[in-house]
Amino acid sequence: MSDKIVISAEYRTEFGKGAARKARRAGLIPAVIYGHGDEPRHILLPNHETTLAVRNPNALITLDIEGEEQLVLPQDIQRDAIYRSVDHLDLLAVRKGEKVVVDIPVEVVGEPAAGFEYLLDQVSVPVEADATALPENVTIDITDRDENALPEHLQIPAGATLQLDDMESPIVTIYEPQEQDLGEDEDAEETEEAAVAGEESEAAEESSEEGDSEE
Repeated sequence: MSDKIVISAEYRTEFGKGAARKARRAGLIPAVIYGHGDEPRHILLPNHETTLAVRNPNALITLDIEGEEQLVLPQDIQRDAIYRSVDHLDLLAVRKGEKVVVDIPVEVVGEPAAGFEYLLDQVSVPVEADATALPENVTIDITDRDENALPEHLQIPAGATLQLDDMESPIVTIYEPQEQDLGEDEDAEETEEAAVAGEESEAAEESSEEGDSEE
């Protein structure tokens, strides 16, 4: 994990949509802390520092709430539909040594066998690990592979365990690109052009016959 992230926070005393808008105008983000069976705690966080911190959705954050420290993990990040700014946060309270399950990004390593390409089917997978030692990613090596890479091929860091129920669906699909038969397309295009030309010719003949009859 990256360097320790510490953010100062304050308890929220005003509630409702009006109070939330007022807080955001003041550069603060409303948030709620829950977990361990405790009553939810409503707080306000500084916008800039918090927005930077949650660029990593699994960032372990140390909150200094009016002198009291609390470790938290982002659980739900609500963003403005237009500006994508952070509007609200749900934070999970955690302790050192506590195991949590989070979605960890999958990183593909290597290239498939010659003539094959790949598609990443699952961009993240659920992993259980110590809340204070969450891996930044899990890797899957597709070097020289000509078959799909499955969950069993994931390289899970020590101390973490994969929590997937479906172990048969591919993490990475390895496939051989199909060449497009341009000849068929050209034939179809020529046939269509011939049909259009024939229709135009028939229309011209009908117009000519109508002109002759009028005379």
